[in-house]
Amino acid sequence: MRPAAAAPRPTSPVPPAPLPRLDVTALRAALSDLAHPEATGAQLRVTGSAGRWYGTSGVADRASGRPISEHDTFRIGSITKVFVATVVLQLAAEHRLVLDAPVQRYLPGLLPPAFPPISITQLLNHTSGLPDESRDGRPDLSTPEGIARHRYDKWTPEQLVSLISHGPMKFTPGSKQEYRGVNYVLLTLLIERLTGRRYGEVIASRILDPLGMRRTSLPGKGPRIHGPHVHGYMRMTDGSLLDITTYEQTSAWGEGEMISTTGDLDRFQTALFSGTLLPRPVLEHMFTLPDGVRMVDGSPARYGAGLQTVTMNGITLWGKTGERYGYASFMMATRDQQRRAVLTFNPTHRDATQVQMTLRVGEALTKS
Repeated sequence: MRPAAAAPRPTSPVPPAPLPRLDVTALRAALSDLAHPEATGAQLRVTGSAGRWYGTSGVADRASGRPISEHDTFRIGSITKVFVATVVLQLAAEHRLVLDAPVQRYLPGLLPPAFPPISITQLLNHTSGLPDESRDGRPDLSTPEGIARHRYDKWTPEQLVSLISHGPMKFTPGSKQEYRGVNYVLLTLLIERLTGRRYGEVIASRILDPLGMRRTSLPGKGPRIHGPHVHGYMRMTDGSLLDITTYEQTSAWGEGEMISTTGDLDRFQTALFSGTLLPRPVLEHMFTLPDGVRMVDGSPARYGAGLQTVTMNGITLWGKTGERYGYASFMMATRDQQRRAVLTFNPTHRDATQVQMTLRVGEALTKS
């Protein structure tokens, strides 16, 4: 059996920038602004050796006016990808797959034969170059009404993969970086092929159960969130707000369908960064950006194998953002875990305005 790919050589250790004292006033102000972007609620959990704080604003349910509780669940969107990446890297550490090997070796016949070899690492760090999704057979989600009309559509992972099977590669695999959800659909199919189990069962047995993440789940084919949860809303064309909480999640299969709490995500991030879930040499893949590669728009690469990175006020954070209709979130920390943060909020528009809350909270977390 071939060994797993060698871990990237870590750079010389650089002393972390000293963290500013936690500014609770700034955090409270950042979280309380539910007009930029328009949102119905927000909550933030800050932990780590450099300070702790938890706060909320808005409501969990507009119909009842119930305030948000720290035990309320919410849709975490693409933070799901960190769980998938963790399992893939665990399988690599167990020599059940080779990270430099093409995914076509493990999933023969799934991608068109004309496609070039695409390595597992290139899927993990979004350098695959896979074609854009075909619009044929794809519902029109350009309006709030279209989104609402198709909220109960069901998809299979094979249908999702088929959408990228009818066009030329966007770039040579490994030469550029472009964030694509379909990369993780393929990785999740890989998990199922290698383990012979549904990927949700694999994530539960390898991560959720050992860490005691009892409020974290995958909805599977069910559109509802069970138990106490935060509702998501969408502003319609006529100005009304639609409760969009109940939504079939198979369109985000394998890359954005999990449900969790701020406390559970903090527990997961702590275990991941501490080396509890992955051997240190394999964990290093998550914190390694592809060498000499830039995003397709020319900006610097920002995705490792499952994690993304951002530097604000001289402080580098690693983690992941996520969004679904009515929900947006991030899970971020410094590598030394002096500061960890889990933010979730409920924007009424899924568009570029969402970044206002994310940047405002990030600024408050890192400013001197």
